[in-house]
Amino acid sequence: MASYSSKWIKVSEPVPHVLLIELARAPVNAFCTEFWVAYGKLFDTLTADGYDVRAAVITSAFPKYFTAGLDLHDASALGSSGADTSLDSARASLSTRKHLLAFQTAIGAPERAPFPVIAAIHGHCIGLGVDLIGVCDIRYAAKDTKFSIKEIDIGLAPDIGSLAFLPKITGNHSLVRELTYTARVFSSDEARELGLVSRVVEGGRDEVVKEALALATFVAGKSPVAVSSAKHLITHSRDHSVPENLAYTGAWNAAALMTNDIRDNLLATSKKEKAKFAPLAVQTKLPKL
Repeated sequence: MASYSSKWIKVSEPVPHVLLIELARAPVNAFCTEFWVAYGKLFDTLTADGYDVRAAVITSAFPKYFTAGLDLHDASALGSSGADTSLDSARASLSTRKHLLAFQTAIGAPERAPFPVIAAIHGHCIGLGVDLIGVCDIRYAAKDTKFSIKEIDIGLAPDIGSLAFLPKITGNHSLVRELTYTARVFSSDEARELGLVSRVVEGGRDEVVKEALALATFVAGKSPVAVSSAKHLITHSRDHSVPENLAYTGAWNAAALMTNDIRDNLLATSKKEKAKFAPLAVQTKLPKL
């Protein structure tokens, strides 16, 4: 996995088909442009290469910080203070929009991956950290986690994903608005009450990573066609009506049901054995002409 690691991201495979992705930009995982570009590139490269990943866990290498959010130097370059004075307002705005869309695309990379991504959150998860975990399929938080949707205190509305995801992945719009408008710190228990996390794990980094890896290992034992299809269809359901999603699922499964995984699973069950599935092998690289 060394080829997938980069300056501030450590990638390992503690269990076959399960990746542990550790954010490691000292001291607090503040995201500069180089960091978020590398983050997005990692997931897109894994998908393009067709590496046999069946689940991944994202966490931090630092016990006290999942991430402190956006690097203050990068934050100072936003808005009028960082505008290119050689451009008129319209051109400067288009340049900023291009930057923000690239930022959104990078942080949104886990959603494009064909495998589930589990966030193992601990310590401080501030600002961009909430954007980052909102994209993940499943979110576990250590008891010691402290969250904050911090952008309002910088002077801007969250623009990398929180406002797009939180109203759809949580069940309390009133609390989402309160936490966004005030930028106040909220606990792991309040995050679970909101629906932002599905489980609070007693302890800190080591404990939540252990539980997230156990879940990832369990999921990795399932049919990769079934799991990847389910991920895609759940995401489609979030953004479409019930009739649209049912029609789309019918078309999707008309092809997905042709998988050998169903046969292999039934055969293994009849023998009281654990099924072994072929790699998903979804590759996006174009052949050389």
